Amino acid sequence: MNLCKNGELICSLRKAKGMTQKQVADKLGVLPKTVSKWETGVSQS
Repeated sequence: MNLCKNGELICSLRKAKGMTQKQVADKLGVLPKTVSKWETGVSQS
C-alpha cells in the first residue's frame, strides 16, 4: 500500500469538502494528529 498516495487522496478529499483536519478527526473519532499522520504518509491506522 502506498501511504503517500493514500495521504494525498485523504488530503485532497478533505480540502474539496472544505474541512479541517480537526473536523475530519471529530467525525471519525480520532485525534487531529492522526489525520495529519495519514495525510503525510507517516501512518495508515
